[in-house]
Formats: sequence, C-alpha cells, structure tokens
Amino acid sequence: MPLAGKFFGSYEHSLDAKGRVILPAKLRVHFHEPGFLTPHLEQCLALWTVDEFDKEVELQRALAEGDAVKRNAVRDWSAAVFEAEIDRQGRMAIPAHLRSYASLDQEVLVVGMINRVELWSPRLWSEKDAHAGAPGASGSPTS
Repeated sequence: MPLAGKFFGSYEHSLDAKGRVILPAKLRVHFHEPGFLTPHLEQCLALWTVDEFDKEVELQRALAEGDAVKRNAVRDWSAAVFEAEIDRQGRMAIPAHLRSYASLDQEVLVVGMINRVELWSPRLWSEKDAHAGAPGASGSPTS
C-alpha cells in the first residue's frame, strides 16, 4: 500500500479565540477538499479525507444494522459529523459540540493515525498512555 495520503507524527497546537486549530502543513497537504471531523474512540476527534470518510461511513452503516443501541450510537455519531474546511492559513474550525466531546480547552495534540488525523486533549492523551502502559506513557508527543 503506498504511503500517499497517510498520516504520521504528532504536533502540539493551540485553539485560537474562535475555536480554530492550525493543521500542520505535513498533514493538511492531503486535504485538497474539505475533510470530515467526527467524534472518535477514547474521546478524541477524527479528521478524515473524503475517501477515508466514505470507508468510515460504510463501517458505521454496518453497525447500524445491529440492535437499537448500536443504531442510536450511529445516529449520534452521524448527527455530530462536521464538514471541516481548512483556510489559507491552515486553520480549521472545531465546533463547540466537538470541542466539548474531546475536552479541548486550549491545547490540542494533533496526531497522524495512518488513515486519519486525530485531535486530542493533551490530558486525555496522557491518561490513555498511562492506562495502557504504552511507550510514551509520559504523555510527551514526538514531532
């Protein structure tokens, strides 16, 4: 599988007064059209390219075929999806409901996660590592 369109690395950024974050140039180069920002696992946000979002929608659709609890979870996910445009300065708005979901107050850890970009509260990132006993458990990102 070619690496074009794949995301790697981690970057520390801050939200501005309007709830926008700068998407690092190495990551935003893959967003020639708007991306899709969604709630994701472990209370982070996921930013998908159009192609990867289409794949995620199919996964969500399959989940919705399950019981009512799964259907309601997919409804909640679908209702929260935000079409995110990246401006000329590389800034992307994060709506209040998604900032709240991911506990994004001021600092944002932007992480390349192969087929998507994840946005994390640094506190939740550290807790994730501490609970998992994973490398980098100190919570310090690599750039």
